[in-house]
Amino acid sequence: MNCMKRFSFKNIQILRWLRHFLVLCGIFFFLMLVMAFTTAPFYIYHWLGTGLPELKNKPDVIVMLGGSGMPSESNLIRCWYVATAASSFPESKVLVAMPGDPLDSAGTPARLVKELVLRGVDAGRINLELRGTNTRSQALRCKELVEKSQSVWLVTSPEHMRRSMLCFRKAGFLRIGGLPAFENPSEADFSFRDDELGGKSTVLPDVGQNFQIRYEIWTQLKYEVLITRELLALGYYRLRGWI
Repeated sequence: MNCMKRFSFKNIQILRWLRHFLVLCGIFFFLMLVMAFTTAPFYIYHWLGTGLPELKNKPDVIVMLGGSGMPSESNLIRCWYVATAASSFPESKVLVAMPGDPLDSAGTPARLVKELVLRGVDAGRINLELRGTNTRSQALRCKELVEKSQSVWLVTSPEHMRRSMLCFRKAGFLRIGGLPAFENPSEADFSFRDDELGGKSTVLPDVGQNFQIRYEIWTQLKYEVLITRELLALGYYRLRGWI
């Protein structure tokens, strides 16, 4: 009987903790939904990309921190930024940090090099860092390939820029700047009239002129996912002493 009482008491405690957890999750997601109707997520996202000191020195080395596979949105936009910077500073070297087999023509490192060459970067300027598998290890591996006194520009996604620069500073780099790979908004007018496009007549409102419903809310929700993940990563890196 006593065992049954203890078992029941433990079950009640678990259910209470579960209820509290679900309530907190509900509050969190409700706040996230409310924030999606504001510009706060964008400004936090922008702060992650630009919150550290701006570029001051010409780069001796442009370091591209690889994203996902290739082709991918993250790597293609980073290649564009690297190629643009390399064109502006023809004496700089390019270092691509991306794990993989450089001899595999279908692998990501080889495809990144090919993409940069297609965009006008001479292959002789490009070196590879192939061992780093997270931001901390990439910073440590790049330290072996780049002199501390050299000026380094990092190219990565905006939400990843703050953590990258802090990791490279912690690794001992003295002159470092960030070139966040922001997307540029389209200049086209995407408004329309629902009724002019045919289809069924409904009681639904015309959303063709409402950019907040069509784009802005979803964009802010996307930013919220990115910044939540990145803030957690920053906290973990801080606890580990990596930044």
